[in-house]
Amino acid sequence: MFDDAPLFDDVAEGPRGGRAFWARAEDGVRVRFVHWPGGDQGTIVVFPGRTEYSEKYGRTAKDFAERGYHTLAIDWRGQGLADRLMDELKVGHVGRFTDYQLDAKMMFALLEKLDLPKPYYMIGHSMGGGIGLRTLIEGSPFQAAIFTAPMWGILMNPVLRPFAWALTWSARQVRMGHQLTPTTAEDAYVKVQPFEGNALTTDPEMFAYMQRQLDAHPELALCGPSLHWLHEALVEIRHLARQPSPAIPTATFLGTEEKIVDRSAVHDRMGRWPDGQLHLMEGGEHEVMMERPDLREQFYDDMLALFTRQRKQAA
Repeated sequence: MFDDAPLFDDVAEGPRGGRAFWARAEDGVRVRFVHWPGGDQGTIVVFPGRTEYSEKYGRTAKDFAERGYHTLAIDWRGQGLADRLMDELKVGHVGRFTDYQLDAKMMFALLEKLDLPKPYYMIGHSMGGGIGLRTLIEGSPFQAAIFTAPMWGILMNPVLRPFAWALTWSARQVRMGHQLTPTTAEDAYVKVQPFEGNALTTDPEMFAYMQRQLDAHPELALCGPSLHWLHEALVEIRHLARQPSPAIPTATFLGTEEKIVDRSAVHDRMGRWPDGQLHLMEGGEHEVMMERPDLREQFYDDMLALFTRQRKQAA
């Protein structure tokens, strides 16, 4: 079920002893997982955002390992080294948003196969935060969850929102859903956007880290989403907004300079999460775990506080 896969250690900068695995979801799509070893405090499962790949979390996994945690990350279908779903390989695409749950199921199977230490914790970033919210609602092995800039809404001008619905729906009807969403980049964001003015991080070294990865391995790159992907995302966001928050300890981290996801949707969700805390990262942008050192330390301190509290409650 799980075969060895490539891992680009030269750019990941993760803990020593990392391994990558292929797996096929039940619909036949091949996805990739990366495991980095850690200590005996548990295992953190990373649900990455759109365009991302496991190596992007190498430094983060090293930070987790130093705090006693294993890391397991995934290349979702359509990105990283997982099967791309369109002839135009760089366009982000998915058949249905719920297909990502098929990938998550394989991740749970790999957790068991590798017998990684419990408890299991989830970190869902951006699109991974949307995928992760459905995973928690439908049932998962996670004892607590962290979200960073979760995609519970997509930031856009309210005037353009009805147009986005109409455009993406119409594109599907006339079989044009494979087209790149207007105004989105035709190459990976960090390849076309200089550090100055970027919407990801205020840390120039972390921005350069992401650039080096795609310079060395351009096959990891992904550009903007297809119109079909955007329509599926809007449908999923609307569905999730109507669901109650799951009964699981949670902390969500949101930069005060966030410009990609809808901050109001994050505030709304966390305002009705019974055992949830919202942490605002002053001056931070989208990549909370790849922000400047002081914000990263704040994130790790608050993350460990949640995990410690969860273990005490479980005991």
